[in-house]
Amino acid sequence: MWRTRRTWLWGLVGGLVWMARSLHVCGAEHASQAGTDEPLLAKARQVHARALTLDSHVDIAGPQYATSRLDPGIDNPQLKCDLVKMAAGGVDGVFLAAFASQQARDGDGYRRAHQAVMERISAIRRLTTTLHPDRCELATTPDEVVRIAAKGKRAIMIGIENGYALGTDLSNVARFHDLGVCYITLCHNGHNQVCDSCNPAAKLGDREAEHHGLSPFGRQVVAEMNRLGIMIDVSHAAASTFRDVVAASKQPVIASHSGCSALNRHPRNLSDEQLQMLRANGGVIQIVAVRGFLKSPSPERKQAIADLAKSVGVAERNLAAATKQQQDRFRQEMAKLDSRYPPAGLKDFVDHIDHAAQVAGVDHVGIGSDFDGGGGISGFNSHADALNVSVELLRRGYTAEQITQIWGGNLLRVWRKVQAAGASLQK
Repeated sequence: MWRTRRTWLWGLVGGLVWMARSLHVCGAEHASQAGTDEPLLAKARQVHARALTLDSHVDIAGPQYATSRLDPGIDNPQLKCDLVKMAAGGVDGVFLAAFASQQARDGDGYRRAHQAVMERISAIRRLTTTLHPDRCELATTPDEVVRIAAKGKRAIMIGIENGYALGTDLSNVARFHDLGVCYITLCHNGHNQVCDSCNPAAKLGDREAEHHGLSPFGRQVVAEMNRLGIMIDVSHAAASTFRDVVAASKQPVIASHSGCSALNRHPRNLSDEQLQMLRANGGVIQIVAVRGFLKSPSPERKQAIADLAKSVGVAERNLAAATKQQQDRFRQEMAKLDSRYPPAGLKDFVDHIDHAAQVAGVDHVGIGSDFDGGGGISGFNSHADALNVSVELLRRGYTAEQITQIWGGNLLRVWRKVQAAGASLQK
């Protein structure tokens, strides 16, 4: 296989981190099964050594990313995704999201959103060209991902999260494409000029529905993304938007970080009907590792968290405003609370993979962690834990070939088709 030359690099680049975590490689959930996990772990290592493993959605902090203040080149305690953790977990590539928060739809709002995305794109490119070019490279095509990974480097791709950053100028789609953007998430939390979101922003005056799917401008954006070979991302989109995109797009679409609503009725998750539509479209759902999307907290857990916040004197949804002493105490007590009322963990995450595979087919499922943007669960709390996912899939009877598809093969297939169609349209 094309990656057999790379296995020795694990010890060189990520071995120290791997050794530090080896006693806990399958997380607390699997501690009682340590004896039976070792053969699965060995097989998981073999799968990762031969597969091309990708994560379709990781957030970055902003302009300070890829500087001495926030270096992804070390085992950084501030990050769930960095080059060291990727190497330790056998993750070959990530799509880093250049994010713009939803604000007012006016000239000033569009300008600030565009600037925010440009700053993040510059930070991503800085990682690959200035800070750590010896360990990672920017990839803009699937073939480049293959080439970069074969050299033992990490492949870094760019996505834009929130089409709000396009403003009302359709030519911005091409400008972002020229900067290496491989997908655009059409919206975020709040309706925008492109489409309706699954989470209307009341603070911005959003009605339950505004465009009832794609706006006229949004239909132009979809067509332009098809023409340029940019993947269309329907995570965060309203069901009406999802329907319109699947109908309007001439190419497969992705949901870069979503879950299954049959397992947890959350606005960010896809229904079985949407999963079937995604299968018919040829697209892929990338399962997200955000606790609240995977499993709703029990009433007992909710009450316990509220009681804890009150006793500590903090607002649980605004912990950043608390003192450091309050934050530390809250986190310490939360660790105890988690043991009494467990939140979503690795098994819940793989339950969503299972469900999507059953409904849409295993060829239409992938992984989009949302690390550093809210993602992270027991057993899969960073890319250093990536092998745990494969161990759990093996335990459930998935073959090495199927795991290879889930970890990147399916996404690469969609990406290749989208880019090939775009190239054909531009001739």
